[in-house]
Amino acid sequence: MVTFLPSRPGRLAEVPAFHRSIGGAESNVACALAAAGHTTRWVSRVGADGFGDHLVEAIGGYGVDVSHVRRDPDRPTGVYFRTAGDRADDAHEVAYYRAGSAASAMSPTGVDLDAVRAGRVLHLSGITAALSEECLTLLRELTAPHPGRPLISFDVNHRPGLWGEAYGPEVLLDLARRADIVFVGEDEAEEAWGLTGGPTAIREALPEPTVLVVKQGAAGAVAFRRPPADDRAAGAMGVPPLERSREWGRAGAHGTPRSPGCDNTPCPATAHGTFEPAPRVDVVATTGAGDAFAAGFLSATLRGLPLRTRLRHGHLTAAATLTAPGDLAPPPARPLADRLAALDDPAWGRLRLGPGWTDADAEAVEEARTP
Repeated sequence: MVTFLPSRPGRLAEVPAFHRSIGGAESNVACALAAAGHTTRWVSRVGADGFGDHLVEAIGGYGVDVSHVRRDPDRPTGVYFRTAGDRADDAHEVAYYRAGSAASAMSPTGVDLDAVRAGRVLHLSGITAALSEECLTLLRELTAPHPGRPLISFDVNHRPGLWGEAYGPEVLLDLARRADIVFVGEDEAEEAWGLTGGPTAIREALPEPTVLVVKQGAAGAVAFRRPPADDRAAGAMGVPPLERSREWGRAGAHGTPRSPGCDNTPCPATAHGTFEPAPRVDVVATTGAGDAFAAGFLSATLRGLPLRTRLRHGHLTAAATLTAPGDLAPPPARPLADRLAALDDPAWGRLRLGPGWTDADAEAVEEARTP
């Protein structure tokens, strides 16, 4: 959908003008992955209108394959307006205009399922499931066991305002249980499912995904990975081999097992969670950071990097968006991201990222660390 960003802070009723941009969870991830050097495809539906033209051209401009985006002559392209405030702030406002939009008409018969399933990873979002019954049916079809099913990545993205009277939390939990990689915020798991016991409680409620990533805001993120023995059992159920084929060590890139509740110190080797703190960031805007994190994590997954390194790449890609005003920002160049992700723990802990950091070289970024 088209996003309208405010020209200045304030209530929607007070903002005099807006800047047009692109938005949407899945398209944000596709653009960030394409900018990171991966081959990506965005499959969706937009109106046969000027806003639809803008989306197809802008997303295609990132290098994303948009050849399977269908144009709807009868339904408009969805749009939304937001304030400049943080989403967690009570003053934050979002006005969605997507009921009856072209995207809400997506269904198993309205998209090219072969094109959707052609990649190694298929990234989906709970936002799409909330748009209509047809969209929910499509997501249930895509997450169902299927011969040759790609690795299913699912970002819960709980948005109560989109669900209306429908019971969104139950639907999102069901979809998450059918996915292979799941992203969920600790705060949204509490809001949607009433889970207050931290990452471990969330994993207990979601034991099925091969990898579960619990985001903890500025503190960092925890990733749980199913033990290899369970992966072999999953293989019999049709789970794709991308995650099953490698014996990812729980020790991570530097040989130090970590888990939630261990305060970022070495934990017993039996711990199933890997915690990685986020670097300090001078935040400009938070919208889109979750999509960027998913893109960074998936990029590192596609490259076969260890679990802890994947978390660091998620943090770095999120930091690129956090230090920019829009929903989408170019990720750091791969050499810069790789160098920063390989820092030892003390150096990573001193890292501080501000606006423009992705344009600097690695030496300049490291020199900007606070003592």
